[in-house]
Amino acid sequence: MSLAMSDTDLEAAGACGRIIVVDDDPGIRDVVAEFLGRHGFEVETAADATELNRLMTLGQPDLVVLDVMLPGEDGLHICRRLSSAEGPAVIMLSAMGEETDRIVGLELGADDYLPKPCNPRELLARVRAVLRRRGERPDPAAHMGARCEFNGWRLDMVRRELRAPEGVIVNLSGGEFSLLRSFVEHPQRVLTRDQLLDFARGPDSDAYDRAIDVQISRLRRKLDDGGGSELIRTIRNEGYMFMAKVARR
Repeated sequence: MSLAMSDTDLEAAGACGRIIVVDDDPGIRDVVAEFLGRHGFEVETAADATELNRLMTLGQPDLVVLDVMLPGEDGLHICRRLSSAEGPAVIMLSAMGEETDRIVGLELGADDYLPKPCNPRELLARVRAVLRRRGERPDPAAHMGARCEFNGWRLDMVRRELRAPEGVIVNLSGGEFSLLRSFVEHPQRVLTRDQLLDFARGPDSDAYDRAIDVQISRLRRKLDDGGGSELIRTIRNEGYMFMAKVARR
């Protein structure tokens, strides 16, 4: 990884968020931590799941940069655990850069996935994008109501809380929440993959459209209440449509 950058790239002092970098390679760990730290983030490092767990007892970070291949509990298991516990955002790094490996990481709840070796500037851009998506919550509630209801489901846009018809809270990853928010903001109309990427991740995102397919598949499973209703319909050669009527409160 190259750390070369001009002075104009350096940001003003002041923490932009707390990040934990988890990698068993001390060289990569230190390079990533130093680069993110120079751009205003409060960064801590861990070599494995044990060290990560210890750091998280001191307070939940905003984001975890997580290597897949770790001694003991591997990155995929850690990602699944963090996602199921409504933990921090996760960006996975792996030398296994095939599309299938990316899909597995996204299916387990990762917000983004980068192959190693990665350019530190690209990682910085992904970190900012993920944190920006997680932080951009008040705007939808301001113009469309803080709560939305559809087919008995209730989505609280401010608290980022989804309740099933029977009242049970359904855990959503950051990417799943962004997608569902996009659907309830544009119900009963066809949305292309590109539109969903723009709505959920922003126009500057370079995420690939297969990631949308993966997260929609996960979101469908979580919205399946056993009643047989199809909330997200695939429109062949066009995209997806949210079928329910949405009531705003």
